[in-house]
Amino acid sequence: MSKHNGFLKYTWFLAPAVLLVFAAGCSTLHVQTDYAHNVNFSQFHTYSWLRVHARNDLWVNRIKRDVNAQLTAKGWTQVPYGGQTVVAAFSATHNEPTLETFYDSFGPGFGGWGWWGWGGGFNEGYSYTQVVNTPIGSLVVDVFNARTQKLIWRGVSTQALSGNAVTNKHKLAHAVNKMFQNFPPGTQG
Repeated sequence: MSKHNGFLKYTWFLAPAVLLVFAAGCSTLHVQTDYAHNVNFSQFHTYSWLRVHARNDLWVNRIKRDVNAQLTAKGWTQVPYGGQTVVAAFSATHNEPTLETFYDSFGPGFGGWGWWGWGGGFNEGYSYTQVVNTPIGSLVVDVFNARTQKLIWRGVSTQALSGNAVTNKHKLAHAVNKMFQNFPPGTQG
């Protein structure tokens, strides 16, 4: 078999694996929302910020910007104080232990392709597993009825973060967008 045909064999084998890894990376965003089902959200049109807690001012500003954009798109107006609703947000990061396994060969029939490159290798599969701490970012956004001071809506987003600030900024915007996708909830009760 020529090197070209061998490369094609590996390409066809690896293509589904690459797609699975890509799909898993896209699915790291988890968003949940809940709300008071007895509240008529159509009565609210204004909001004021109560507080945003984040590890630094850059994230405070980004969270406010992204939430403001979503609420404005839904027809709500921000007022400096005295809004019909009050918005608070909390952001945190923690490390979650995950297992990563590296393989040096895929076993008989796949030649010597190894994790660290192409070339001769083993016909038996060997693996090495290690625990890696993955940073996970969480964002909680709460909306309170200003008159009753009761929580009427909550959105929670968690996702894996990268070491790239630009990527994380886009992940935040995507998370807030998904969080407010069905906001405000329909009148029920």
